[in-house]
Amino acid sequence: MRALISSAVSFMPPPLRWPVRDSGGMCRSIKTLRPPAIPEKASEEEMRAAALQYVRKVSGFTAPAAHNREVFDDAVEAIAEATRVLLEGLEVRGAPART
Repeated sequence: MRALISSAVSFMPPPLRWPVRDSGGMCRSIKTLRPPAIPEKASEEEMRAAALQYVRKVSGFTAPAAHNREVFDDAVEAIAEATRVLLEGLEVRGAPART
């Protein structure tokens, strides 16, 4: 019986998975910006740095060419603003209430 189960298992197809691109994982330069990961509220500079790292990772450019500079900078600002809105809206369980 054990041999029968063992041979049946070896012929089972692999589980279905969504197609996923291997991007090498999350950019390690982007850090968590909410308490308790950091003790105080994230600064504008920290939010902008995270946004810059995100745009660099997604675009594949560390420093964009002159013809891409405006759209690159606009993306960084938009993501920094979205980060600010996200962090202001998050409620962390067990954290002191916001004032």
